[in-house]
Amino acid sequence: MTTAQIVGWAHSKFGKSEAPTTRELMAEVINPALAHAGIEAKDVDGIFVGVFNNGFTKQDFQGALVAMAADGFTHTPAARMENACATGSAAIYSALDFIGSGRGRVALVVGAEKMTSLPTKETGDVLLGASFREEEADIEGGFAGLFGRIANTYFQRYGDRSEELAMIAAKNHANGMANPYAHMQRDFSFDFCNTVSDKNPYVAAPLRRTDCSLVSDGAAALVLAHPDVAEGMQRAVAFRARTHVNDILAMSRRDPIAFDGARLAWQKSLSEAGLTLNDLDFVETHDCFTIAELIEYEAMGLAKPGEGYKVVREGLTAKGGKLPVNPSGGLKSKGHPVGATGVSMHVMAAMQLCGEAGDMQLPNAGKAGVFNMGGAAVANYVSILERVT
Repeated sequence: MTTAQIVGWAHSKFGKSEAPTTRELMAEVINPALAHAGIEAKDVDGIFVGVFNNGFTKQDFQGALVAMAADGFTHTPAARMENACATGSAAIYSALDFIGSGRGRVALVVGAEKMTSLPTKETGDVLLGASFREEEADIEGGFAGLFGRIANTYFQRYGDRSEELAMIAAKNHANGMANPYAHMQRDFSFDFCNTVSDKNPYVAAPLRRTDCSLVSDGAAALVLAHPDVAEGMQRAVAFRARTHVNDILAMSRRDPIAFDGARLAWQKSLSEAGLTLNDLDFVETHDCFTIAELIEYEAMGLAKPGEGYKVVREGLTAKGGKLPVNPSGGLKSKGHPVGATGVSMHVMAAMQLCGEAGDMQLPNAGKAGVFNMGGAAVANYVSILERVT
């Protein structure tokens, strides 16, 4: 199967947006993405939209909103994907399959979410739709409570790693200072992140506010093209490998801190790419909560189970470390508009690989890993990217 390549992108500022709906958010990125790729709307064969929604807005049928947001798409096939926090990656992979199957040669992927229009309590309940409500809906603190339970289980098994979680938060906020699209461009010190205070209270103990990603609005878009179309374009980023692995939704039916699906996805993608972690120049990973990033170090193979703290302590994932993780600031600083997140992560990686990351730019970035997950490591997507043009 032919694997399409990324030939253009666009990214909105994440945060509390004045845009009233996802339609206006999509409008911010569609035409800029096409212009960046040098593609016109008439050249797009299929549109793939990632929006979680689940009650953030009463307007659904989100795939049809692209034609309402930009001219030239009245008769272009469009479909909406949903896979919890991995919704954006689901849309990307569907577009890759579309081109790989020969059904089209150019695809537009748009990820968007409008989260801030609801009260905080209602937002928390909407997000719980990504859990197994039959068993997990009454966990205090909503999805933060779910990951608070994961953190407690991890601490009970391997020891209290609150300091290391604070180090991860401080790292990602420092990185986010260089990201003009980030929701929170503020440098929080380790001491601030590690101290419970009025400004940094427990959200779901042992997780503090600085351990939790932000409720954000935003959108991101990618243009994907068949390699024959991409040839000769200004930029082209290839998927050297891509893998999607699921795990059981109910945490009661699996080890909730093993992240087995994530581990398998990393193993399969690296094997398919013929690479090891040592061959990657950086990783964008899904730090919806700092405990997630810590366990993901272990799932990707940077450390043995229970030893992810060593990765943090040794600075391996810092911007100047052996394998920088989340040079964009990650979800922690950049924000987490659910449907946009997977697309955003791939955009951030493509920017680095093409030398277009501005103040975020890493030197000699040639290969990247992207890990995006839906739910508590239920839907796990790993992409290995490299620049070809």
